[in-house]
Amino acid sequence: MHRLRDEHTSGLNVKLLVQFLKFGIVGVSNTLLAFATYTVLLKVFGVWYVAASGIGFAVGAVNGFLLNRRWTFREHSGDAFTPVRWAIVQSCGLGLNLGLVYLFVHDLGLDELVGQIPATAIVTVLTFTANRSWTFKVHDTLTETG
Repeated sequence: MHRLRDEHTSGLNVKLLVQFLKFGIVGVSNTLLAFATYTVLLKVFGVWYVAASGIGFAVGAVNGFLLNRRWTFREHSGDAFTPVRWAIVQSCGLGLNLGLVYLFVHDLGLDELVGQIPATAIVTVLTFTANRSWTFKVHDTLTETG
């Protein structure tokens, strides 16, 4: 029994590591896409940095939902509320991101591009945690039935 539990735990650890790596890869693609969108809007089109940040965040969020749902959290069967939960988490993340980029640029005097970096880092960690534990939570059928 103990050996079976150890094998089950080892399998979960590997599965969690793979899932975390996939989430990280998706996160990097989201961040690059969001930052590229932000930079183009800011530097090429002259969009106000807060608006450019919001649009970039939204582009990254849509990319993240599609990739995470189809690849990272494939085991999550999903329901009608999965996109709603994602939208809630991302909306909170967007609000926090906009507040932070404004704080870093306006109040702390960082360059507009540099100010986006710590805002992105903070929001990425928080939205990862929320999405993993709530949006794409996989219910353990062993625990629920036994």
